[in-house]
Amino acid sequence: MPASTHKTLKIDGSTGEGGGQIIRTALSLSMLTGTPIEITNIRAGRAKPGLMRQHLMCVQASQQISNAVVTGAHLGSMVFTFTPSTVQAGDYTFDIGSAGSTSLVLQTLLPALLFANTDANQKSTITITGGTHNPLAPTTDFLQHAFVPLLAKLGMQVDIECLQAGFAPIGGGVIKTTIAPFMRRASAPRLDLTERGKLNRIELVASVLNLEYDICKRELASAKAALIEAGIDEALTTTRGNKLCGIGEGNTCYAIITHQLGDQNEAKTTAKTSTNTNTHQEVFSLLGEKRSSAENIGKRLAGHIRRYLYDTDALLDEYLTDQLLLPLALSGGGTFSARVISEHSKTQAWLIEQFLPVAITFDAIEDKQILVKITC
Repeated sequence: MPASTHKTLKIDGSTGEGGGQIIRTALSLSMLTGTPIEITNIRAGRAKPGLMRQHLMCVQASQQISNAVVTGAHLGSMVFTFTPSTVQAGDYTFDIGSAGSTSLVLQTLLPALLFANTDANQKSTITITGGTHNPLAPTTDFLQHAFVPLLAKLGMQVDIECLQAGFAPIGGGVIKTTIAPFMRRASAPRLDLTERGKLNRIELVASVLNLEYDICKRELASAKAALIEAGIDEALTTTRGNKLCGIGEGNTCYAIITHQLGDQNEAKTTAKTSTNTNTHQEVFSLLGEKRSSAENIGKRLAGHIRRYLYDTDALLDEYLTDQLLLPLALSGGGTFSARVISEHSKTQAWLIEQFLPVAITFDAIEDKQILVKITC
């Protein structure tokens, strides 16, 4: 635990990328370490600065699971303080009250509940109502098929169900997450995800909520045709269309790309967990847009796949890189290869280093890769 455990850590919310991620990560780390925080200049550079409903929900939910003392947290606030007590495992329900991202609220609470004060190995559940498919946030599909399998490699057991889909502007989506307490073992090998092995398969999925199912067919056909044209058809194993349940309307399509890991990676990760650790799943997703045809969405999805497969040999793409930093720092550190390091990731790394005794480095290597190393 950092030396500053009982001293308030002051954080300038306009640092680096300067968005809501600073609020969410600071809340997670405050609860994990017991460090009181004061965040100023919240989202200062945004068109609508201060706390929006989704950010306020993150503060209120964090307050509830950690019995924290909070001052200054209200819509539009540019500064608040948060002093946590003990995080308790339990069953929690939160309603964002808008189409705000359920994924981002979940990612605020998840690290703390993985390490919650628990008796008899008690699991926690979080049910969150809001948006499940948001333009500027990871979708529930991304969390289920990319983020959760990555956590499993660290020995973290998390299960996410999408009970009801929710798109902007109405929302009304519901996710339920079950979290088993995580015990970090000193003897566990460090995660090493640096070598991309054989491409196993590509799965294309398109879903609609209260819209014509034909949209799915057109998106899938367009994406598949573009991949075949690019010579990426051997690994294309399945395409699948879904009709989602929920209120409002929406459309999403995504690709799950599964790679075999190199022998070195497999040897270092297999001992951690009984789940499948010798593959890596990367997910690319797009949301339907009124100004864009289904055919165009399908082509754009294929473009994301081509870029990942042809432009780099790195294992993790931008968004998964950003989301792995904190869990990896909490589980003992490790190394992975990344396609790109965003301002988001740089800000995330800076903030983690304010709370935890870790060093996070980004080093450029061959084949348009960045080696990310977290040393505890």
